[in-house]
Amino acid sequence: MTSKKTGYLLGAIAGAGVMAAAVAGAGVRLPSAHAEMPGGQVIKASTSPIFAPPPGAPLSFADIFDRVSPAVVSINVTSHVDANALRQIPGFGGLPFGIVPRGPQGQDDGDDNDGDNGGSNRGGRPRLPTQQSSGSGFFISPDGYIVTNNHVVENAETIKVVLKDETELDAEIVGRDEATDLAVLKVKGKKGPFPFVNFENAGKPRVGDWVITVGNPFGLGGTATAGIVSAYGRDIGETFVDYIQIDAPINRGNSGGPTFDVYGRVIGVNTAIFSPSGGSVGIGFAIPAEVADNITKQLINGGKIERGYIGATIQNFTTEMAEASGLGDQKGAIISDLAPGGPSQKAGLEVGDVVVGINGAVVKSSTDLTRQVARVHSGDVLHLEVIRDGKKRTVDIKSGVRPSERELAANDNGSGGPGRSAPDSGAAAHPPVLGMSLGALDDSTRNRLNVPAEVRGAVVENVDQSSDAGSKGLRRGDIITRANNRDVSQPSDLAAVVDAAKKEGRTSVLVGVYRNGRTAFLPIKVSG
Repeated sequence: MTSKKTGYLLGAIAGAGVMAAAVAGAGVRLPSAHAEMPGGQVIKASTSPIFAPPPGAPLSFADIFDRVSPAVVSINVTSHVDANALRQIPGFGGLPFGIVPRGPQGQDDGDDNDGDNGGSNRGGRPRLPTQQSSGSGFFISPDGYIVTNNHVVENAETIKVVLKDETELDAEIVGRDEATDLAVLKVKGKKGPFPFVNFENAGKPRVGDWVITVGNPFGLGGTATAGIVSAYGRDIGETFVDYIQIDAPINRGNSGGPTFDVYGRVIGVNTAIFSPSGGSVGIGFAIPAEVADNITKQLINGGKIERGYIGATIQNFTTEMAEASGLGDQKGAIISDLAPGGPSQKAGLEVGDVVVGINGAVVKSSTDLTRQVARVHSGDVLHLEVIRDGKKRTVDIKSGVRPSERELAANDNGSGGPGRSAPDSGAAAHPPVLGMSLGALDDSTRNRLNVPAEVRGAVVENVDQSSDAGSKGLRRGDIITRANNRDVSQPSDLAAVVDAAKKEGRTSVLVGVYRNGRTAFLPIKVSG
């Protein structure tokens, strides 16, 4: 299966229990170092002693596989193809074979007898084709609860799990969590007991320790691979998970399977691989057991995960940003946008504030802040330590409930659209600043660019592509809204900030840029 994330998805693993057997030549006769062979040839055998393998280097993973593989299942999913999604695929010229959505507006007509991949239903209207996909999973209880990836089952209409002995069982979704890409299923029609495995939350393998995976790559169920833990704390762009990097070969269809240590305990759930080609290149990522254990228990108990929410869009506050702001090597998260009427706006948080602490804990990055906010409950008060205008202050925010990832994405896409047209290319009325020619954001320009009334700033009319602003992607139609903690309402405001930065000996200016309904901060180098 192809991931919604970066790369492709991975899956099941099985393994544990190492054989540290010594084979120090018991009962074996070795040839002499210079044994003569027919024809006068001499074989030079090594005179070094034969060693037992060092601890942690098993001679075989067979015992581990035999013990844990019965708990690993293949997951086969049937879903209908989304006609609208198909039309959005680059290079896709429409639905195959002239198939159109069911019903007058793509709605199902109530006919559940859609057993094939095309043709017409009983009403004579064409049906959407179905698609098959597969992944992996594993039992975590004797009564039939199974852990897998959310992306394996999120669009499923039917789910079947295949056990090691090829028994096929229907399953239903108990709960899903998009944010961590985890889901829990439960088999139907059979009470068990089923073979199951446990999460290991205490003793983590070290980097370099062996792991083994068992899963359903490319539909080949019951496949075992082995490798080592390559690293911990990998950030691959997902908000709530520090991934384990492993080098055990994992491929499409391995998604949702377990990673085992050499004692047969689950240390992670495979969820993604880094791959330019779509196949394994030896870099895989697993959700740590402590995260998976916590989320799956909540899904089983209530079917829904709730996280804290403050209604703010944030960025990493980088070293270059800190230098531009005169804050040395300060780390943290900078507020780039506020949700209208959200908890942060109500509490007085401002765009441009740099969050450096929360409830007494240090904030080192935007991911750090997001995860700490997510841990609290709705109604809890968060004490944010922020830097504003070079001074520290505390802002108390009452947490809300984080919307679903789908709702957040919809809000991002709907909060002000991109400019419909670029500004006129005539000569700018103001001298260039930071390699950019700027103009006033008057009513005419605002309407032409479809910029909301609440946005204030100076519009970029031209960018010198050889400048730092050009190299960092600024373009015509962008709106400069802030510079070094000052609001920008006209081109001269940015020019004044740049002049002040030069006098103070700073090499860059931190600029807020509005585009496509969002604001982002960029440090732009001062030239000359």
